[in-house]
Amino acid sequence: MRKGIRAFVRVVDAFNRRVGRFAMYLIFAMLAVLLYSSISKTFFTPSIWTLESAQFLMVAYFLLGGAYSMQLDAHVRMDLAYSHWSPRTRAVVDAITVVMLIFYLVMLLIGGVSSTEYALEYQETSYSAWSPYMAPIKLVMCFGILLMLLQAIATFFKDLYAARGETL
Repeated sequence: MRKGIRAFVRVVDAFNRRVGRFAMYLIFAMLAVLLYSSISKTFFTPSIWTLESAQFLMVAYFLLGGAYSMQLDAHVRMDLAYSHWSPRTRAVVDAITVVMLIFYLVMLLIGGVSSTEYALEYQETSYSAWSPYMAPIKLVMCFGILLMLLQAIATFFKDLYAARGETL
């Protein structure tokens, strides 16, 4: 069982590291779109697609990078007592909170899949003047939530072993 958990954690960590490092560069794509938007509004005819494209890139950046951020322990944590606890106590508290995060992510994924199915079935488009199809960004959204869920499960296993005084 321990070998299976270790393999799961290793695969999830490696995959999320690659996706997260790719996602880091989406900020530059978003900046390029916004720069083009500013230049086109100043010197040419304004484009109708730039703002929404930048929003979609930001969603992809945020959701695809979430699991990597969790892996690096870079999320914001309110530290009133946490830093004074022993590593085992921290691991127990982290394991409990990760279970709540897993529940939240499962509910979020169920809603995201439902919304994506709707977008695919009815060819949903945005209500903007550009009116792009919503299914691609909703697929990215579901993929990012799934990666975050897998990383949360991997983190739970790491915390569980740390609470027992072992390393995974």
